[in-house]
Amino acid sequence: MKKRIMLCLTAMVLVFALTACGKKSDEVTVDVKKLAADLQESITSEVAEVSSDIFASTFFVDMEKVDESIAYLNSGAYAGEIAIVKCSSSDYVSEAEELFKTRAKNQSSLFADYNAPEAAKLDTAIIKSAGSYVVYCVPDDTAKAEDILKAAGF
Repeated sequence: MKKRIMLCLTAMVLVFALTACGKKSDEVTVDVKKLAADLQESITSEVAEVSSDIFASTFFVDMEKVDESIAYLNSGAYAGEIAIVKCSSSDYVSEAEELFKTRAKNQSSLFADYNAPEAAKLDTAIIKSAGSYVVYCVPDDTAKAEDILKAAGF
């Protein structure tokens, strides 16, 4: 009986030890260009990639705190947008999220006056972070965008 209890306790200790060793890293690695291209599939209107200067001035992102970025914007008639940043420091992640939330709120206010269905998309914009990456997406197909982001580690 004592051997059996000892064996069970040993097995439990091993299980806990292996679980601790298999702890998943919080760091995510993302191919920013591929993720942006994949997310374009969730937007039915045409979006175009913009330069880093336009990205910085549109989203008010401090590019000195960003290692990598990409943004796709719409013509103005539709709300669909994509922006992805890899922050230089984890300290900037929450600030980037807030900047993206502000962008969605401001755009929603603009669209509310002339295109309410597009404003509704902005009200449910996807803003997610994983590791040092922050994603902003205003899709037409939210479920598709969510699936793409989930597969990418968000």
